[in-house]
Amino acid sequence: MWRVDVLGDVLELARVDASLMATFDARAPWAIELPDRQGATFHAVVAGTCWFSVGDAPARQLTPGDLVLLPAGARHQLASDPGLPPRRFDEDLKRSLIRPNGELVLDGPGGRTRILCAGYHYAAAVHPLLGLLPPVLHVATAQPASGPWLRSVLDLLAHETRSGAATGSGTAAVRLLDLLLIHVVRAWLDTEGDTIDPSWLRGLRDPLTAQVLAVLHERPGHDWTLDTLAATVNVSRATLVRRFTRHVGEPPLTYLTRWRLDVAARTLRDTTLPVATIAHRMGYTSEFAFNRAFARLHGQPPGRYRRHAATNG
Repeated sequence: MWRVDVLGDVLELARVDASLMATFDARAPWAIELPDRQGATFHAVVAGTCWFSVGDAPARQLTPGDLVLLPAGARHQLASDPGLPPRRFDEDLKRSLIRPNGELVLDGPGGRTRILCAGYHYAAAVHPLLGLLPPVLHVATAQPASGPWLRSVLDLLAHETRSGAATGSGTAAVRLLDLLLIHVVRAWLDTEGDTIDPSWLRGLRDPLTAQVLAVLHERPGHDWTLDTLAATVNVSRATLVRRFTRHVGEPPLTYLTRWRLDVAARTLRDTTLPVATIAHRMGYTSEFAFNRAFARLHGQPPGRYRRHAATNG
């Protein structure tokens, strides 16, 4: 409950937008290399098998229901068999493979593999989520806890991409990709989350810390103190500070200040509300104090930040 709310907040704040890149349909033998890209890259195997590798790491086999997310869009390879020389996937190759229905097809005499490929674009400078993740997340829908939910979303996504020109299929696919990202991160947290450094993302694994994060996200402009926050989640101040700091890496009110200023940055970009109004909504009684705190975190005062954001889109 708490986990989805906080994760959704951060995804919205960072403007994580999904876009379906391609449905890849290939018959062995084949191998392609996908270059670095801005944003995250996502692949889901819906039929057949393939081999996936990044850098010097050993290739791993992906089977139906396997999903891989590359948060930083690292260069990687997909192949029907390990060791095959890859073709670089550039615009020329894409144009030569694409069919009228939008699928990318590689013909061959061997077994067939079908992969859904997508991308996620995000504002990396704003309270990053994907920067906290490892270079590759590999999640299997066969795992008992979160697998059935992932499989359901993946099946729906595969259906929408097969629908072609069906009314609303493109919009439905993008919405499902948004949902799939949340489920992939949740599944990874359930199995591997203890391996990451202290951060708000790791904090979602601890019930108390997750509850505190949700409270702060729900009411960032409230006049929180350690006493009122501890009373809200029914623990002592000492327990609150110890648990939160251990999992998140900073005390609750320090996190709250940064979260307020990140929300303020989004509001400056997306609205024309006066700076004084934004400052008040974020819990600041003084516009001067808000301006100083904002400039300390974002490197420039609110007015200049808004002008720069408008100029650079």
